[in-house]
Amino acid sequence: MSLVPHIPRDEIISKFYDHVSSGKVDFYKEIDMVFIFGKREGIYLWDVDGKKRLINCHCNGGVYNMGHRNPRVIKALSESLKELDIGNEHVLSEQKAILASRLAELSPGDINYANFNTGGAEAIDLAIKLARGYTKKHKVVSIDGGYHGLTGFSIAMANEKWRAPFGPHAPGFSQVPFGDVEEIEKVADGETAAIVIETIPATLGMPIPDDDYYQQVRELCDKTGMLMIIDEVQTGLGRTGKFWGIEHFDVVPDMIVTAKGLSGGIYPMSATLYRDKLEKFFRESDPFIHVSTYGGADVGCPVVLEVINITTEPGFLENVNKVADIFKTEFEKLKVKHPEILVRLRQIGLFMGIEMVNEHCGMVLALTGYKNGLLAVPAYNDKRVCQLLPPLITTEDQAHEIVECVDKSLADAKVMLGL
Repeated sequence: MSLVPHIPRDEIISKFYDHVSSGKVDFYKEIDMVFIFGKREGIYLWDVDGKKRLINCHCNGGVYNMGHRNPRVIKALSESLKELDIGNEHVLSEQKAILASRLAELSPGDINYANFNTGGAEAIDLAIKLARGYTKKHKVVSIDGGYHGLTGFSIAMANEKWRAPFGPHAPGFSQVPFGDVEEIEKVADGETAAIVIETIPATLGMPIPDDDYYQQVRELCDKTGMLMIIDEVQTGLGRTGKFWGIEHFDVVPDMIVTAKGLSGGIYPMSATLYRDKLEKFFRESDPFIHVSTYGGADVGCPVVLEVINITTEPGFLENVNKVADIFKTEFEKLKVKHPEILVRLRQIGLFMGIEMVNEHCGMVLALTGYKNGLLAVPAYNDKRVCQLLPPLITTEDQAHEIVECVDKSLADAKVMLGL
């Protein structure tokens, strides 16, 4: 007998409407996209009734980098459950020690410390707390149109739409355009503790910065004393073809925040990684000043280690880059075939955004993609763009399958938009 309860599809929708979110049900009904996760395996998802299959190119921002129900990740959790539980944040942990040291080995420069949490927003909140505590300054600069979560300090860096319903947000936060160092200089002053930037901002449509952008940001931080916090919640763990996205720019930040992909799609985990010099804040103030009851749970650490093991194995990132090259080549062909709608593929590894001709295109392509068996979402803060984030385990044949779906979806989108 299965321990997982199953009920009829219509009953799921009804119970979700009555007890989880009526608004979400109405939204998906309105756009004719009522999909309920059922069977899931590799890069594929099936509706709960088994009648519709999708290729997951949303990946929940990287949660499913290893695909759905990766056998090695599941095995790691199964073995861990035989002897471990959540543990206790207040005492020492063998599992946290091993995981943190492994992340230190893979992080640039002297980023040797890790503090674990359960989600990306919580890890961002800690990064801001640490920056303020260490520098004794209170102002924070972030990118207009970026996204770092919707809790605590992270929501203060969100767009007005997400902040306004909850009243005044925390003071001292300001935003600047992505890629413009001069604007950072105008805003930053002697009270600025840090700048927070997604290496490639996903919600902003995956704009690729100039090669020297982060070097200039690093120089400005060194000059002013503000800390450089890089948000790798989506770009980290191999998504860009390197372990960390910031490696492409040959810069050592003061902190790296990572989350989604750490989970392997199986166990929630996030981490705030920071340089040696910042650790003294915890020593001098109180090593218990920030705790997370479930953060870095002992039972979850072996899961994260297995995700890291897979990502760093010989050939894994080589395959990511090989598959990325297929998308690069095939999208050049799609540009010729669909010039009325397709502008370019914004791409760094398998972190990709399909840029199109107007702000209606992102959502329309998400809808036509769904009809053609592809799960993808528009970039909320650049609606010309539809995000394309296939799992990192995607094979060359599956890459061509995805391109075929995109081809059909672009053709249908042109009809829907009258292009």
